[in-house]
Amino acid sequence: MAAILIVEDEPAIQELISYRLQQAEHETFCAKDAEQAIKIVNDVLPDLVLLDWMLPGMSGIELAKTLRRVPRTKNIPIIMLTARVEESDKVSGLEVGADDYITKPFSPRELIARIKAVLRRRSPEVADDVVEINGLKLDPVTHRVTVNDNEIILGPTEFRLLYFLMTHPERVHSRPQLLDGVWGDHIFVEDRTVDVHIRRLRKILEPVGKDGLVQTVRGSGYRLSVGRA
Repeated sequence: MAAILIVEDEPAIQELISYRLQQAEHETFCAKDAEQAIKIVNDVLPDLVLLDWMLPGMSGIELAKTLRRVPRTKNIPIIMLTARVEESDKVSGLEVGADDYITKPFSPRELIARIKAVLRRRSPEVADDVVEINGLKLDPVTHRVTVNDNEIILGPTEFRLLYFLMTHPERVHSRPQLLDGVWGDHIFVEDRTVDVHIRRLRKILEPVGKDGLVQTVRGSGYRLSVGRA
């Protein structure tokens, strides 16, 4: 399930998109203009933004530029929604940092497929796909972690931590980055909390010989290495 912000000034279209996304088990937030969207983003950092090109006041293009300029929001996936069909318009949307572009009218099935594709590419931890690395398999839908079909019992925080690491393999994450990615950027806990949960995760993985996947990178943070078991 992803948290998706819908920025659309047509109430009927906004309501239809929100309803279809909720049917697909996503959480939705709605804004009718850029000002309202910015307030929502400041309160709840979404996993993806559906952004209408033509908005009252600040345009969708200008809002996309604003989101890309701010460190906290620069990596949020953005899909532009628009009635514009010219290639130059599509290029303009992509040049300001949009990840995809869908023209109106569109089918809900196409929109959901586009959202899933963008999330899989940009934010795999919210795409709900089964992840498997070196025999360690994690299913985010059933919340099961297995090694050779033997289930491993994880606490909720260790599950989220492992999921995040497995969906970003080989990337080194600092403690603040892990706090934002696993605990959320509005949760204020100490950096050492990460160390505690990393130790717990390794202890759980040790009996099945998978603790070596989680590596400490001295002075930088942690990573999950696909070359280790």
